[in-house]
Amino acid sequence: MNKNIIDKNFTYAVLGASNNPSKYGYKITKDLKEKGYKVIPINLKENNILGFKAYRSIKECPEKIDVVVFVVPPQITERVLEQVKEMGITKVWMQPGSESKKAIDFCKENNIECIHSMCIMIKSIEND
Repeated sequence: MNKNIIDKNFTYAVLGASNNPSKYGYKITKDLKEKGYKVIPINLKENNILGFKAYRSIKECPEKIDVVVFVVPPQITERVLEQVKEMGITKVWMQPGSESKKAIDFCKENNIECIHSMCIMIKSIEND
């Protein structure tokens, strides 16, 4: 299952990416970057995160996104999943604390592969 989501050929949009080293949005963006994954930070307030151009939403991103990594509160995850569906993105990773039953059910109902309740930083190590 994880092999379908962890792939160095994929582009990962990190929703909730941050320039604050104490936040998981920073740690995950940095971790994926250092392991050689292609990362696009999504943040409402930042223009640049860890040397990457940051976008305000996944819809603003000019590149094809393969996986959206959610590092935001569940209510934001639920809202952005509508955009994920509209854009035809079929893979999401909900970091612990970003998931909800509603979000997980939405993914099941819309054929979006959804990983939750585990950290992408740990799983990406297993696939290196």
